[in-house]
Amino acid sequence: MTDLAKIPVTVITGFLGSGKTTLIRHLMANPQGRRLAVLVNEFGVVGVDGDILKSCADDNCPVENIVELSNGCICCTVADDFIPTIEALLALPTRPDHILIETSGLALPKPLLKAFDWPAIRSLITVDGVVTLADAEAVAAGRFAPDVAAVDAQRQADESIDHETPLSEVFEDQIACADIVLLSKADLAGEAGLAAARAVIEAEAPRRIPILHMTDGVIDPRVILGLSAAAEDDIDARPSHHDGMGDHEHDDFDSVVIDLAEVEDQTALTDAIARLAREQNILRVKGYVAIKGKPMRLLVQAVGERVRAQFDRPWGSAPRVSRLVVIAEHADIDAAKIRAVLGA
Repeated sequence: MTDLAKIPVTVITGFLGSGKTTLIRHLMANPQGRRLAVLVNEFGVVGVDGDILKSCADDNCPVENIVELSNGCICCTVADDFIPTIEALLALPTRPDHILIETSGLALPKPLLKAFDWPAIRSLITVDGVVTLADAEAVAAGRFAPDVAAVDAQRQADESIDHETPLSEVFEDQIACADIVLLSKADLAGEAGLAAARAVIEAEAPRRIPILHMTDGVIDPRVILGLSAAAEDDIDARPSHHDGMGDHEHDDFDSVVIDLAEVEDQTALTDAIARLAREQNILRVKGYVAIKGKPMRLLVQAVGERVRAQFDRPWGSAPRVSRLVVIAEHADIDAAKIRAVLGA
């Protein structure tokens, strides 16, 4: 098989809650004549993003073309999960024209790119491009832009202190691996916020990278699909904090699944989720909730204190099970305290 016959793959990465699933839904609705397949990776045992995408399936991306890998990070399970999944997608009766991979928000993209050189698949697929999403409002607020002067002062006071946080490493690795960066939630950031976020990204990027902004995942697919980057061939141009290291794990992060009874007060629930971020440093909450007296399922997605909840579809004959996945740095996961705040 020649290089021209390789199926292009777009890797969509970005921090927790940056809008990756929303972008993929937009691409599924606007495939530009392509038959798509989607591989979505979840951190935590409850698959939310995959379920959302399957509800959007159509002739251009049927349900059987949407595969979910949960309870693990794809960059850590290449041999066990990624390779067999890609092989299964390529074995479909009608092969996809383009594959979209949504990584976990905690994934390091570079180990995944290295997997494209595995003998079993290297002649079959190519990395068309790595698209990194960054929450413009969060970046503008400086959550991943440390104060250099303050860090230098601390180092002078105690040279043994490691000032890099796990979150900043993930963020910086995702930026360094990108072929294009999309600043999401531009409407919340405003012009000043977008300018500030762009400055942060430009300072972190190891090379000149296009930086665009979008709202609600809407962007012309021609801008991000068909890049022909062959990213697997220029790995060295995409530096990582983990270069030269062996296998890595995500022991810095953990998740807990919280089962709830039917919820009577939706506002009280979203307030409680915001309180988790404020008081227990919870990074991400997502899942489905049954609201008493409501026939529709409530989809909950939270990034820090920003909580979004919307009724997405009827429960129908499905069990009215309320289940949330809570993600945080390992030291901040206290299941008992989290359950107490959520009233579980």
